[in-house]
Amino acid sequence: MSEMLKSLSDAMADAVAALSPSIVRVEARKRLPTTGIVWSAEIIVTAHHGVERDDNIKIVLHDGSRHEATLIGRDAQNDLAVLRVPGANLPPAKIGDNAGLRVGNLVLAVGRPGDQVQATLGVVSALIPGAEQKPAEAKGKGRRREGMQVLLDGYVQTDVVMYPGFSGGPLVSGDGAVHGLNTSGFGSGVSVTVPVATIRNTVGTLLAHGKMRQGYLGVGVQPVRLPEAVAHTLKQETGLLVMSVESGSPAHQAGLLVGDIVVALAGSPVEHLDELLALLHSRAGQAVTAGIVRGGEHREMPVTIGERQ
Repeated sequence: MSEMLKSLSDAMADAVAALSPSIVRVEARKRLPTTGIVWSAEIIVTAHHGVERDDNIKIVLHDGSRHEATLIGRDAQNDLAVLRVPGANLPPAKIGDNAGLRVGNLVLAVGRPGDQVQATLGVVSALIPGAEQKPAEAKGKGRRREGMQVLLDGYVQTDVVMYPGFSGGPLVSGDGAVHGLNTSGFGSGVSVTVPVATIRNTVGTLLAHGKMRQGYLGVGVQPVRLPEAVAHTLKQETGLLVMSVESGSPAHQAGLLVGDIVVALAGSPVEHLDELLALLHSRAGQAVTAGIVRGGEHREMPVTIGERQ
């Protein structure tokens, strides 16, 4: 048993040491610095809430060298910010596949709030998908789960201790791969990690457009109970009743009418406003299928998501 524990302990220490060159300190606010992950040779991802200014951003590498960084853009919905260090040749972190992450896995939270890399140990408590969660409120800016604003694209929940300055650092699995970005920016008492799939989408969008492209339909909606027969068929109790349709909007062009009930979008059920917003998030320009109930009958229609300016 002691030999097994020693091997596990050594493996974790080796994983942190191997990842250390890809973990940086981000100085972008007056108080304690935060942590950043080297995503590619010039690109660093960190926590949006830790970047309080748009210029005069400093990056400190594992060897103590300091570099100027520019802000490419932010994804405030998922508490992500993307930075560029022009002309740098930084060592990218090893990125894992979240499909292999399971509840109960041992994980490390790694940070560099000071000169040295630091780490804490925990387990994966839950894997929370985004659009499938039922909201407690629907105001269009996120959702709440146990008193916490929930990321629209889902998250990983762990029991790791988030020390000051750990936000923006990686969640690391036993094989030394990064499975997400840790943040304390969503409520207290819960350790939240933004999955790598979300980070990848955010980085790609911000590099291409310099901003997150927020999708929209152009409808005013409110929750409504579905007719009993339809609810039984769809296995959901509510949908979104269309109260208004903006002229020339994607919904108008697709043929949605006042009185229709939106029950699905892009293959995912829709029962509440924030579920619709989550499905629209970052889908601007995509052609998808909307499921609606019209005259008591379920039907599907194609719609191209617009971009909110």
